[in-house]
Amino acid sequence: MLGEVANFVAYVFAPAVLVTPLGALSIIVSSVLAHFVLKERLNKLGVLGCISCIVGSVVVVLHAPEEHMPDSVEEIWDLATQPGFLAYAGTTLLLMAIVVVFIEPRYGQKNILIYLGICSSMGSLTVVSIKAVGVAIKLTLDGMNQLAYPHTWLFILVA
Repeated sequence: MLGEVANFVAYVFAPAVLVTPLGALSIIVSSVLAHFVLKERLNKLGVLGCISCIVGSVVVVLHAPEEHMPDSVEEIWDLATQPGFLAYAGTTLLLMAIVVVFIEPRYGQKNILIYLGICSSMGSLTVVSIKAVGVAIKLTLDGMNQLAYPHTWLFILVA
């Protein structure tokens, strides 16, 4: 729980393109702790998965583009209402509705990738809201109340 709180706080101070891959490293920590503390066996495929997470995170962090850090909830709202992002969000929501209604009932119990796809796709949308909520909290603590903006409440609802 403490790790997820730290992950949330990281979105306030660092670009999402850096925080998200590093958040995936919590999988490695959980796997190692389960192996040593709970005496669970980590097989070769699990070790390969952990190594893949580490390599992927390092590659993304090292090659992350320079990113402008939004300074207000209003700025994040302006970015989230750009036609490109709205098209992406609408397409993602439509595809996830199709997957949840038609594909998951038939193949969900047989293929873990169905659930992985649902979580990853929806997670890609919630990152924007988490970033906005973090910025809103930071600005409110700095004396600029962001709770007066309806956009803040919408981001909180989505998060």
